[in-house]
Amino acid sequence: MARIDYFNDPAAPDANSVVPSVTVAIFNEQGGILLIHKVDNNLWALPGGGHDAGERITDTAIREVKEETGLEIEVIRLVGTYTDPRHVMAYDDGEVRQQFSLCFEGRWIGGRPREDGTETKDVRWVAPDALDDLNIHPSMRLRIDHALDKNRKYPYLG
Repeated sequence: MARIDYFNDPAAPDANSVVPSVTVAIFNEQGGILLIHKVDNNLWALPGGGHDAGERITDTAIREVKEETGLEIEVIRLVGTYTDPRHVMAYDDGEVRQQFSLCFEGRWIGGRPREDGTETKDVRWVAPDALDDLNIHPSMRLRIDHALDKNRKYPYLG
């Protein structure tokens, strides 16, 4: 399903739903961060997705990373909460979601990176100094920058 992300855009449609979701920042030993190239909006992003009833939010993070990238992870910390009502996502079925996302950092414990062919068309480790070369939505870049800031004592609350 195609989607358009609106961030601080006065022309954005009004939200008609809120769906909790997660993103996960995973680093390799060389300091690269794992990014996915998304099918629905053609942007680079952290892996993640919507929370399902009956699961813990950290289980959502583990499941979504496995589905989208093939990696097995463990969740090690909360990077931040992202609930800005000025960020909405409009889907082609008429749903307009207000952002409600938790970003975690995960530790890679198994599997090999691969795209899933449905939600992701590429998966790659990206050096932090190469992030500016990729098309990344500003709200996703905020999460990535927060995850890269290892000196941050407390999670971002916004």
